[in-house]
Amino acid sequence: MPASPLTSPDFRWLVSGIAVSGLGSAMTPVALAFAVLDLGGSASQLGLVIAAFALADVVTTLYGGVLGDRLPRQFLMQGSAAATCVSQAICATVLVTDHGSILFLALIGVVNGCLGALAQPASNSMTRFTVTEAQLPRAVVVRSLASQTSYAIGFALAGIVVATAGPGWAIAVDALTYAAAAGCFAMIRVAAPTTAGGERLLAELADGAREVLRHTWLWLLIGQALLYHLCFGGAQGVLGPIVVGDTWGEEAWGGAMAALMAGFVIGGLVALRWRPRHLLRSGVVLLSLTAAFPLAMALADQLWLVLAGAAVHGIGLQLFSVSWDLAIQENVAEDKLSRVYAFDLVGSFVCRPLGLALTGPVAAVVGTDRWLLVVAAVMGLSSLAALAAPSVRGLTRRPAPAPADLASVAPTPQ
Repeated sequence: MPASPLTSPDFRWLVSGIAVSGLGSAMTPVALAFAVLDLGGSASQLGLVIAAFALADVVTTLYGGVLGDRLPRQFLMQGSAAATCVSQAICATVLVTDHGSILFLALIGVVNGCLGALAQPASNSMTRFTVTEAQLPRAVVVRSLASQTSYAIGFALAGIVVATAGPGWAIAVDALTYAAAAGCFAMIRVAAPTTAGGERLLAELADGAREVLRHTWLWLLIGQALLYHLCFGGAQGVLGPIVVGDTWGEEAWGGAMAALMAGFVIGGLVALRWRPRHLLRSGVVLLSLTAAFPLAMALADQLWLVLAGAAVHGIGLQLFSVSWDLAIQENVAEDKLSRVYAFDLVGSFVCRPLGLALTGPVAAVVGTDRWLLVVAAVMGLSSLAALAAPSVRGLTRRPAPAPADLASVAPTPQ
């Protein structure tokens, strides 16, 4: 068996930075939702605030993908984390001093969306360059498990901090975690990308698009993710805090998010041991389990059922995500990796702002519970429909290097 990916110092710094920033970032959506509601905002206004962040993220991500294949990826991650620390500190100060407004929260969301998008493709592709080929499958799981564990803790703390100290203090914690993450990313030492970077932006994006279209399973599941996020973004970000918060209190919504993240952790622990040969066949079946969360929000009359639905959602999504990430890491040309991740992010999330903006008005017309049932049906059935594609059913993981070759496997240069 190859050495643990944690034997690589670069991978340890990468995982540490992602985990510590995730701890605070998990608190921010909960804090933001109740900050808007505390200011007298409606479900539609909350949707617009979250949509502003999501739209800025989508618009900037493709450029972030190009930069991630041109510049040192750890530099982009460090700069993004440091700048987000400043913007979140400003946001926290404004809220703590009772000078906040819904317009301000929307504008600071745009800033944070742009900052995160510049570094996210580089961050996603970095795993491959901090470990050996033999360590990569386990590294994908360890990174995801560390991230989701920190999110689970952050969500658990979010409800408590928001209820006892207020949304501003939860966002202040996020600012501190981004400062720590910037320090971790500064310690990563990997080579810069080997691409010349002389092409124009559109030419480089076209190269990335061709790489996506070369893999049927890749563009097909990006399209499926578009449907998923179009529907579920609003169900989680807009309706969830209102439905669960109004029925069981603010702490209950934080608990639901913690249960969701706990499901991710459980899924990650399973993925450490379970290595299906077909990367996506079982993954899309498990992805259909994500319908359990909106289904529980619509039908459950007891909090534990909502928490169980959130946990099942997390388990299914995590097991799919591990296989999906490994499929990209193993099958995409490394000089186009950041751009492919950018197209993955944009394709997945491009309709999320629309879903966030429309969820409140649509739910007001058709009814909240009825809309949550529609969301559950779309999420479950669209996942299973992907099995119709031979490329999804047939994609297999790369064979592990032979034991005699392990000693000669070196980290892949960036």
